[in-house]
Amino acid sequence: MSFENKVVLVTGGSAGIGAATAVLFAKEGASVAIVGRNEARLKTVTEQCQAHGVTPLIIKADVSQDKAASEIINKTIEKFGKLDVLINNAGIVAQGGLLDADLMKNYDNVMNINLRAVVNLTNEAVPYLVKSKGNVINISSTAGSQADPWLMAYCISKAGLESFSKTAALELAASGVRVNIVSPGPVETDILETAGMPVMWEIWGKHAPLGKVAYPDEVADVILFLASDKAKSITGANFTIDNGELLKTGH
Repeated sequence: MSFENKVVLVTGGSAGIGAATAVLFAKEGASVAIVGRNEARLKTVTEQCQAHGVTPLIIKADVSQDKAASEIINKTIEKFGKLDVLINNAGIVAQGGLLDADLMKNYDNVMNINLRAVVNLTNEAVPYLVKSKGNVINISSTAGSQADPWLMAYCISKAGLESFSKTAALELAASGVRVNIVSPGPVETDILETAGMPVMWEIWGKHAPLGKVAYPDEVADVILFLASDKAKSITGANFTIDNGELLKTGH
């Protein structure tokens, strides 16, 4: 699945799923733009991409800031002249439900990054995606179809992301632009540590039907497929990679 002469933009690309995705697209020959905030980690991802002969465009930005969307797209177009694939991966998680005194603070933070930023960036990217007949892949979560008071804001943000993605897919289909969703279950990244939450990968893995959690490169493989011409008849779809987790809840 060569992506030579394709331009791919990945948000949240400094670690985890985003980093693995950026490196995989570089391996497949794409020109890659990576958005992140951690300079040290971005340097590491840059070196990993360069090992495949690609020096990515690094854009240090906070996607929760409205003005960041136009800056990200403008820098990508200035560098590469076009955009073929937008991967909205940046996201955060926060604990708390209705009994949590900090619910609204956490809710606003999570929604701004996990949903509002995606809508904003996609809106800025659409004119260029229409020109290239490109596609969008939004990274959601199995939490989007589950109720978990422990992660209320996160669940709501991912449910909203799925609704936005399907609505966008329907609107943009006539323009030849595909929009799809990837919904991982537990994936071993540093997202829990970053949020100050207990690391539970081993526990979750034991309870999954396949007896494991997923890893970033496995999710990246699914993203690569959906972005490729092999998926040219797929839009508005939600691809789950959860080691069978949702089978236990009936979703």
